[in-house]
Amino acid sequence: MTGESAAIDSAVRRANRCAHVGDLERDIYKLFCLAHELQTNFLVRTCVDRLAGDGNHTIAHEMDKAFLKGVHQIAVRDQNGKVERAVLELRYRRITVLPPIGKQRHYPALFLTILHAVERGLPKARKRIEWKLITNLPVTSRRQAIEKLDWYALR
Repeated sequence: MTGESAAIDSAVRRANRCAHVGDLERDIYKLFCLAHELQTNFLVRTCVDRLAGDGNHTIAHEMDKAFLKGVHQIAVRDQNGKVERAVLELRYRRITVLPPIGKQRHYPALFLTILHAVERGLPKARKRIEWKLITNLPVTSRRQAIEKLDWYALR
């Protein structure tokens, strides 16, 4: 291995330990493809109900079939700055996500994990928490799901 290829290999290994965490404005399919191509990771809050599976349904339809995998408590502040506890129901599922219809010739389908965290009940002084996250990172346990929620909460 040459010095240059060893440096590239080292950079790729370091990139695999990184995760790009983003909010709704990072919900861009091209970004997901680029991360896949560069072998890096992402965790993004999604605002688009993309086509999934065979293309005859969406991510929301897939997630309607996902079982409750656990709950997690977090601390949140209401509009007045008062800290309270929120209990989030966790659902996650690895599915095939398709590019937008007009871009299907340019981008591949990706096998990604969808993680939904929805607050139990309706809070009085703030909006209900409902996070729909999309990632290429593995989420196969409650512990891994909570880890990804914690990462997103730190953004």
